[in-house]
Amino acid sequence: MPVSTPTTSAPSGQVVPPSAEPHGSVPVEPDVAVEPGSPVTTGPRRWWILVILALTQLLVVLDGTIVNIALPQAQVELGLTDTQRQWVVTAYALAFGALLLLGGRIADYWGRKRTYLLGMVGFGVASLLAGLARNGTELVAMRGLQGVFAALLAPAALALLTVSFPRGRDRNTAFAVFGSVAGVGAAVGLVLGGALTEFADWRWCLWVNVPVVVVALVAGQVLIRESRAEGDNRYDVLGAVTVVLGLGSLVYGFTLAEHSWAAPETIACLAAGVVLLALFVRVESRVAQPLLPLRVLTNRVRAGAFLLQAIFGALMIGALLYLALHLQIVMGLSPLQAGLGTLPMTIMTLVLAPVVTQLLARVGPRPLMIGGPLVAAAALVYLSRITVDGSYAVEVLPALLVLGAGMALVLVPLQNVALAGVEPHDAGAASATVNASMQIGGSIGLSVFTTLYAGVVAGAVVTDEASQLAAFVDGYSAAFVATAVTLVVGAVLAAVLIRGSKERLLPQGDQVAVHLG
Repeated sequence: MPVSTPTTSAPSGQVVPPSAEPHGSVPVEPDVAVEPGSPVTTGPRRWWILVILALTQLLVVLDGTIVNIALPQAQVELGLTDTQRQWVVTAYALAFGALLLLGGRIADYWGRKRTYLLGMVGFGVASLLAGLARNGTELVAMRGLQGVFAALLAPAALALLTVSFPRGRDRNTAFAVFGSVAGVGAAVGLVLGGALTEFADWRWCLWVNVPVVVVALVAGQVLIRESRAEGDNRYDVLGAVTVVLGLGSLVYGFTLAEHSWAAPETIACLAAGVVLLALFVRVESRVAQPLLPLRVLTNRVRAGAFLLQAIFGALMIGALLYLALHLQIVMGLSPLQAGLGTLPMTIMTLVLAPVVTQLLARVGPRPLMIGGPLVAAAALVYLSRITVDGSYAVEVLPALLVLGAGMALVLVPLQNVALAGVEPHDAGAASATVNASMQIGGSIGLSVFTTLYAGVVAGAVVTDEASQLAAFVDGYSAAFVATAVTLVVGAVLAAVLIRGSKERLLPQGDQVAVHLG
């Protein structure tokens, strides 16, 4: 499934492109100026750098989905509760999304190569320790640590790509490769996770990162030259602390609601999350170098794009986890079969992307961003009709194909709309916010869906294995219906917020960059 390409703040004076089109259309980013003192890599060397950075992108994107197929086996072996199972996914997405903007600042001012190498070492160590986890607490903690270092790796890789390919046709080619890796990385993660779980052990879904990290470290040390941005290098530490604690409290509060919405600890966590996020907004309005300039959020069209990205994050990170569980636990598919079973959705998105790109140039983004969530919602309603004895071909496959079509309708125009009209000095923050919205929306969505699922399962009368499976199916169905309702809300938000002429909503008329994630 498509996953957001992590992007971040650019060097001073640079415009970070929204990514590149894996199907051949022309990205719209202008040439960028490299800050004084930054070495520009030329010749064959920079193409080897592209290989390493694309491998890094694959590592970060893949790790968001590779454990999904492994979760049933991990839950049995480690005795995970359903809540801990959710947090194996949530911890990575939440840490990654919440720290992405700070990671971009660190890369720009501390040094991109230095940040890249530190992020790679930390990611490798966290992956190794996660694979050695003896219980759910250790696994969740190490997944969170993976997310922390991914928030350093991803923006550093993009910034290094930007200074290695500052302009021209080579730049477009490089970003096309980088964007293509992002587009297929999540699907690769599901299939690879299934293969490793079935033929080796679920722990190899985490250990597989280690040899990749070793190769990337050696190549990065040899090939990459250091660069950094000039200017004010103050870090918005208070902003980073308040947004991380605020989002963490909010997600944890939704998790506690599984037991009781009225419990004092649930209310306290939810209230603390709201207060801390309000404090974050206040901090950002006052500091000289905010993590997230509020002017990026106050534009109505961009706000609509960010909200829609968060809603699709809830779908792709939250709801589709329950599809993976249904395929294995209820339908009895092997891990590899379950991973392959999700591919039709991604294939449909990739096949339709060029068609939607042409349609986007004719009708503009607004009809697509209204219709896409409605199409995806219809697919989720169909998927909610799953039964214990149902077949994949009848109950799952049609929904996946329609869901892939809905994703294409939204994900093709989404980042273009989010970045249209952004001033050059805000381009990095706006692009990072789109991608952070995906991860944060997924974290919140998964916590809410898990609470709903757990409530349905807890209320079922279970007397034997058949009734247990029926309870699971009812829980999954409830999560799918909730996702469909959320998508309808997304369509309404798009209709209200994303308004204006086609020329105003797109960066340069009919020239758009497609970004599948």
